[in-house]
Amino acid sequence: MEPQARTALIKELTALLQAGQAHVTFEQAVADLPAPLRNQLVPGAPYTIWQLAEHLRIAQADILEFCLNPQYVELEWPAAYWPDPAAPVDEAGWHATLAAIAADQRRFIELLHDPTTDFFAPLPHGSGQNILREALLIGDHNSYHTGEIVLLRKLLGAWG
Repeated sequence: MEPQARTALIKELTALLQAGQAHVTFEQAVADLPAPLRNQLVPGAPYTIWQLAEHLRIAQADILEFCLNPQYVELEWPAAYWPDPAAPVDEAGWHATLAAIAADQRRFIELLHDPTTDFFAPLPHGSGQNILREALLIGDHNSYHTGEIVLLRKLLGAWG
């Protein structure tokens, strides 16, 4: 890949993961969320905002692990990708989740910037996946659930 094309691709993928572009970012979606609403279930909704945030953390960490670890072991779907619905989050747990999401996002972006990263080469331990696909997967997955967080906040009267 030509250096100019690589730079443009990294710029666009980073923007997808960090900037939100056509929607709010995850950070904006959870900013100033009153603590009692983190564990508040909205009637008819299957998850709380906390459960969605923790699901994002788990899924993003799993994708990063898949990209970096040739001995990656697949998590059990779907149970391992969601927190225990009976276990509410406390202040420390909430901030730990937010910090882990940000740290794993930075680690993935560092992977994109690594000059040895081949965006198109199949990961040797996968079934055809490559780094480009995994970057798009993180962006798509996080956008989807960030939208759900915004919707739950609207239903809880805590948005805009």
